[in-house]
Amino acid sequence: MIDKLADAIVRHRHVVLALGLLLVGVNAVASGPTSVVGQRLLILISLAALILAIVIMGVRPAYFVVWTQIPAFATPGPAWTVLFALGYLGPASTRVDAMLRSSRQGTLSTFDVVLDVLWIVLAALLVTWAWRGHGVRLHPSGVRQTWPLGSLTVPWEALLAPQIPPAADRRQWLPMRITEPRLVRRRGIPRSRGALRTDIVDAGFLAAVIGHYVAHPEHRAAIGSQAEYERLRAALPRRG
Repeated sequence: MIDKLADAIVRHRHVVLALGLLLVGVNAVASGPTSVVGQRLLILISLAALILAIVIMGVRPAYFVVWTQIPAFATPGPAWTVLFALGYLGPASTRVDAMLRSSRQGTLSTFDVVLDVLWIVLAALLVTWAWRGHGVRLHPSGVRQTWPLGSLTVPWEALLAPQIPPAADRRQWLPMRITEPRLVRRRGIPRSRGALRTDIVDAGFLAAVIGHYVAHPEHRAAIGSQAEYERLRAALPRRG
């Protein structure tokens, strides 16, 4: 049940986030009793979203999303980031409402402005992170990991097959066995110098896929196609 809910949130994350932003916008322009009701509703939704985010945080799907336009196989944007962003919109909306009220009353201080701007910037970063679904992507040229402030790209030629952790392993990172560090490209502020995050995908599945393409370079050019993804799933050993 939780797995299906997480999958639905991932697939419709743009709709979920758009509805949350719409509610914040409507609440910001509302006034009087309507504003009070809107704030309470938004806070309740935020609390429910944060609780659900904690529950779903342990879900790690063993599949990729096929991006034919790029092309790439990408880890699905984690559902908990969508819910966390949605949960943060409630407090952020409260801060915006308080700032607008203080501005109308002429009591807005510099400290309030700085604090409220920080809340808004953080909310924007969280929504952007959830909207784009940053994670791990497999390209014909190599493995790329992105997050809001940076990226890490490792060509296939610089990799050895990673060790496949047992199914019960709940590690947060999968170490990459990099043989040619000079070929690794880093931009911004990468979160890890040589590991892939596995809090958003099954670590064993990710390791098996990378190992498959390290061992079978003839299939790399087809990465990003639906036919290649179906062939890959059929070729991977079952985990138990």
